[in-house]
Amino acid sequence: MHSPTSRVAVTPDAAALLRQLTAQHGPLMFHQSGGCCDGSAPMCYPVGMFLTGPSDVLLGTIDAGLDDPIEVYMSASQFEHWKYTHLTIDVVPGRGAGFSVEGPTGLRFLIRSRMLDAAELEAFGLASPTGAD
Repeated sequence: MHSPTSRVAVTPDAAALLRQLTAQHGPLMFHQSGGCCDGSAPMCYPVGMFLTGPSDVLLGTIDAGLDDPIEVYMSASQFEHWKYTHLTIDVVPGRGAGFSVEGPTGLRFLIRSRMLDAAELEAFGLASPTGAD
């Protein structure tokens, strides 16, 4: 079961990699790429290496079994297209994105998405995108 107040989650495999990367780089954060050079990859950075601002939306935090949760952001303009979705950060074999910290590991983070369910839509104050509640 998922929490009706969270827009983001993490798989156990991605959480394990995040624990390893945190041991190497310190506290981490994600910014969901807007789709340019690295597609729409979740970019993972040490906190402070990517500066968020008023044009970014905090989607929520993920619990990777660390002392502090990991914040996940997206640009406000991209959020307008994704506001009806729940995102899960996962990891698969492959080359990571250029500036994302998992790059040298032989693994890469990716996003799995699904539409928010009725309880989540209600929790976020959203009407059904199809108009059918």
